[in-house]
Amino acid sequence: MGTSTRKAPVQIALDPYMFRRVPLLELPGLVAELGYEYMELSPRDDFIPFFRHPRVGPGTVAAFRSALEAADVKLASVLPLFHWSGPDEDERQAAVRYWRRAIQISVDLGCQVMNSELNGRPEQPGLSESQFWRSMEELLPVFEREGVQLHLEPHPDDFIEDGHAAVDLVAGIGSPSVSFLYCAPHTFHMGNDCAGIMQHAGPLLTHVHVADSFDHTASSGLRYIVNPPGSPARVHQHLDIGQGEVNWDEFFGSLRSLRFDGVMTVCVFAWEDRAEQSSTYMLEQVRKHTKEWAWA
Repeated sequence: MGTSTRKAPVQIALDPYMFRRVPLLELPGLVAELGYEYMELSPRDDFIPFFRHPRVGPGTVAAFRSALEAADVKLASVLPLFHWSGPDEDERQAAVRYWRRAIQISVDLGCQVMNSELNGRPEQPGLSESQFWRSMEELLPVFEREGVQLHLEPHPDDFIEDGHAAVDLVAGIGSPSVSFLYCAPHTFHMGNDCAGIMQHAGPLLTHVHVADSFDHTASSGLRYIVNPPGSPARVHQHLDIGQGEVNWDEFFGSLRSLRFDGVMTVCVFAWEDRAEQSSTYMLEQVRKHTKEWAWA
């Protein structure tokens, strides 16, 4: 059998958060103009807001799906953020209701992938984790029934921030519907072990976020000085590749060694004043790093 030279089926998507003032139905056309074939839709006030019930109705969902088709842009993922692991039980129950509606919206849009954060509290890790499992008991059957994949990531200021621990949590769910997302700008909060975390995840790694960040632990922890001393604030950025300290050779090299074929989302948030330039530059950089990828 000959060796295949087909290009790796990585879905390079844009998170258009810097363009959130663009009307929802105009987003697919803009994403296409910027050169992307895929989009990851993160929270918007007129779609699925941060930590609140979705605001989009059936008519707008249908119109948005038509706009995607007209622009020849595919929805790689829908990203909602809800307090489904929060210590407050009323808030958790509300988040589960919001999740159910968000899942239905994704299905109606023809999108079979959703990604999110754990959204608990680091000062209450035990309670947050127990709340997470309660929510998963309610929602996992919905994801599995609807055929929707859920990609989960650890996040700064969450009840799990370490990348290895987050991989173990995802593995412990034990469902083929749930996998792991590695977010590059969170590298230094996850333990600064990109290659190790990716290897630990192995086939569970189905999604990555691409943006740069500085190492907040560098210079004896004085890269950033936060007042008052001892503040629990977490600092990171979502910058263009090359503007921070993420080791991109390690990042893309680790993905290549795993023959990664999932979703790769550009998620720069720092440059609303030059959003178009940033988005096209990032697409060029990602294509440069992945152009030789071809899996048999």
